[in-house]
Amino acid sequence: MKTETIPFNKPHLTGKETTYIQDAVLSGKISGNGKYTQKCHRFFEDRHGFKKCLLTTSCTDALEMAAILMDIQPEDEVILPSFTFTSTANAFVLRGAKLVFVDSSSENPNMDVQLIEALITHKTKGIVVVHYAGISCDMDVVMDIAERYNLLVIEDAAQSIESTFKGKPLGSIGHFGAFSFHETKNVISGEGGMLVVNDERFIDRAEIIWEKGTNRAAFFRGEIEQYGWMDVGSSFLPSEVVSAFLFAQLEELSEIQSRRMKIWKRYWDELSEVCLAQNIQIPVIPDFASNNAHIFYLVLPNRDLRDRLIQTLGDNHILAVFHYQSLHKSDFFLKKGGTPRLLKNSDRYSDCLVRLPLYYDLQDEEQDRILKCIKNIIETR
Repeated sequence: MKTETIPFNKPHLTGKETTYIQDAVLSGKISGNGKYTQKCHRFFEDRHGFKKCLLTTSCTDALEMAAILMDIQPEDEVILPSFTFTSTANAFVLRGAKLVFVDSSSENPNMDVQLIEALITHKTKGIVVVHYAGISCDMDVVMDIAERYNLLVIEDAAQSIESTFKGKPLGSIGHFGAFSFHETKNVISGEGGMLVVNDERFIDRAEIIWEKGTNRAAFFRGEIEQYGWMDVGSSFLPSEVVSAFLFAQLEELSEIQSRRMKIWKRYWDELSEVCLAQNIQIPVIPDFASNNAHIFYLVLPNRDLRDRLIQTLGDNHILAVFHYQSLHKSDFFLKKGGTPRLLKNSDRYSDCLVRLPLYYDLQDEEQDRILKCIKNIIETR
């Protein structure tokens, strides 16, 4: 009998996605900023107190909007972690910014916030924090630095829906927050994202940039008699088909989170002791942070062991994967004149971190298989 492969991720459907998509199609309005887009905006603004939400076609687009709103000019400097996805950096490279990378913390893959201040120059314009695995950076430190040096803060909260810092929703603390609804995230729309604008100075302009540089949204609200070209911008907003899919997910957000937390906690309970005994690092949740069960990862002592773990799991029909490669060592960064630096913790996570399968529809017996396999590998290595 063939053993079924356990994937790393499997998109979860709540059951209402196609119903809402059909409703959107039959309404005769399937371009952006219709009924379901506005439902999603209200959901987040009501649930988390975000000042202004704008759905986008991806988190990448949300970050690119933030870079435009920051008025990034060539040679402006932006401080960001090296251990992150390329979108975090590309958004600012596209505006001509110089990237200044920060090493990760030894405790978790987030940027070491204690290293930020020493990197600030007269050209620094912003700090981009990435809340890896939905676990918050110390935002008190970041916001204090930003206030003292008059810098803007962008929270790359792609993985951080429902996560908090000292009870405050991630994405609500910096001047901007960017979320992802990619199919690997806790709630999804296939591709999709959202920009959160927390600083009122940027709200009106954000909506104009979002609508191709026009004040079209204000026109449809009846606030002006006609709309025109007001600023730079692009078509950042998703169609109603995407928004309808997302709204079906949002209606079940609490249930989705409950199930993911149960899976995450079982990994923690079953692996904590054996990993500690074998010098394998598991997620660390600081006292100031909450956990949204986005990722459960292990950090092996070296790359050979990490690769062996992934290979052995694969041989047992279990798909586990590594994650980001340090951007400060990437071909693109170095080709563009980036200065090589030693960021040892970022490189350690690039070489040694492995992510385990974690998705809503992961069955208990499948998690049994994963746990049994991992324990056998660890204890006999």
